[in-house]
This record gives sequence, C-alpha cells and structure tokens, in this order.
Amino acid sequence: MKKIRWYDATTIKEAQQEVDTTVSAILQNNKRGTSIIKSGGLDVMDLMKEGLIAPEKVVNIRNVTGLDKIEFSAKSGVRIGANVTLAAIEKNSDIRNSYLALHQAVAKAATPQLRNMSTLGGNLAQRTRCWYFRSIDHPCLRKGGDTCFAKKGENEYHAVMNNGTCASVYASSVATALMAFGAVVEIADENGGRKSIPIEEFFVTPYEDIRKENVLKAGEIITAVVLPAVSDKVRSYYIKQGARQSYDWALADVAVVMEMAGKKCKDAKVVLGAASPVPVRAKGAESVLMENGVLESSALAAAEASMEKATPLEKNGYKVTVFKTILQRAILKATQS
Repeated sequence: MKKIRWYDATTIKEAQQEVDTTVSAILQNNKRGTSIIKSGGLDVMDLMKEGLIAPEKVVNIRNVTGLDKIEFSAKSGVRIGANVTLAAIEKNSDIRNSYLALHQAVAKAATPQLRNMSTLGGNLAQRTRCWYFRSIDHPCLRKGGDTCFAKKGENEYHAVMNNGTCASVYASSVATALMAFGAVVEIADENGGRKSIPIEEFFVTPYEDIRKENVLKAGEIITAVVLPAVSDKVRSYYIKQGARQSYDWALADVAVVMEMAGKKCKDAKVVLGAASPVPVRAKGAESVLMENGVLESSALAAAEASMEKATPLEKNGYKVTVFKTILQRAILKATQS
C-alpha cells in the first residue's frame, strides 16, 4: 500500500477545507494526489486495500465535535449524529422502544466488532459490495467502464428490480429501515451552509448517474440523520435474510412501518433492501395494506404486489420468493410488536 497523509479535522469547516474529491470521482477518473473524507473508515480502507483508490490524503472526521450525539424527543423525533456508531444506536433504549425496525436493522448489520467502528454517516455513504465493482480486474460501469459484468455473470446476489443498467445492490441494511421511517439526511454543503434531504432523494439510481450512489459532492459531509416522531399507534418490523445464519450481507431485507387503528392501516411504508441498486419503496404493497388492513390474506397480497415489477437475472430468481416470504412475515410481526 502506498504512503498516505493523515489529517485529523476537529470541525466541519476544517474538514471541508482539506478535502477536494469523492471516492466516486477517484474511481471514475483514476485520480491520484487527492484528498478524501473518512469517519469510521471501514469502506474507505477496504477500497484502498482492494487497489481501487489511492488517495494522497485521508481527512479523518471521527473527532469532529457534535457529530456523536443521539438526541431524542417524543414530540419531535430523534436526531442521530453522523459519527454515532451502529453499536451506540443498537444500545439506545429510546430507539429500541420507538423505532423497533431501525434497532433490528442495526443489530443485524455486520459483526459486533464492526458495529463498534462503523458510523451512521459512513454506513449510508458506503459503496456497493458487488464483487465486479470491488474487483480491480473488472472495469464495470460504476468505475468508468462500459459493461455491467453481473448482468451475464455471477449474479446470484444481485438486483431483481431496476437492474437494466446496473445490477448491483446497495450495501446498507440500515438505510432500509431509515427510509421506512421517512428519515431526513442533514448535510453540510461545500458553501458553508446546511441542507436537509429526504432519504429517498439522497440516493442516486444508475439511470440518473451511473458514477455515484448518493448526492454527496466533494466537500459535502453528512452531519446527522433525523427521524420524525412516531405515535403509539405506529408498528414496525425489519427482517434480513442472509446466505448463512451468521453475519453476512443481505440477500434480501425488508422494513415495514405502519400506523394502525385496530386491524386497519392508516398509513404504511414498505421498503426493500438488496432488491435494487438503491433501497426502494414497495408502493404497491403499501396500497394493499392501506386498502385492506393487516390480515393474513392482505399480508400475502402485499408481498405479491411488492414483486410485481421484479426482473430477476439468470441466477437470482430465488430472491423473488425470499422477498415475498420475509415481507409477509414482517407485516404480520409488526402488528405483534
């Protein structure tokens, strides 16, 4: 590994003055002599070890003050700083009691050791784990090439929806639950201002821009994620299915958040992870639940509706059945939570 310079930033402004590019830009342009941001650093270090990026300088924002707090209010919701670790989120009783699906998603993410290191901001900003993207020998579309090798290659873990351009899946299971709760991502922009973006608008699909998976520009830093307050009528649940009953990337994961009135469902958000290049809401499933309430029959119908637009590849058709099964289960489990 080549030598790199290390810079410990103590403020957002300081970090912004030191950074000049993004991981996406390095991958596209094969840049050298560039400066990138890291927090927990798990994905950045993986990309460096894999030989995909070779920045000249890494700007550490782990010690920036104010980004490591969880602030909860029953009236306004919860604000989670970007440097809060997944382990800290998992241990937070307010999140466990009010945002069960998020707690479950975090508890299923990676290993305990990695949860102690991984930060919320870094988890959201990580790149896809598609093995062709991660291979230095495969110049795929996301790295400036002209081929999605997964489309006709080993695609058993890949996207079953929205996979016409790129068949990769987004890596963060935590984002699946955040989207179901209608989270908002707070970002410090390159001009010294702040902006708030609904998490559905934070992600960038391959159809919009194959080079990136989120809207972050050089100098922009995630500062927090905010979840709106939930009433005592809200029920949620998250299920992750991996290849093994151990710590593994999701083959499929789902998050369900429903506002209930008895068996009637006043509002529903159903989100699928590892189904598409970005987390995706299953709006057909949401409509079924709001029209028919939560019953065994409507849970099955919602699960079927969630996969109506699936376009599985040669080796991943099994994921359609997996998604239907775990979504039906999550819907019914949510009403029991």
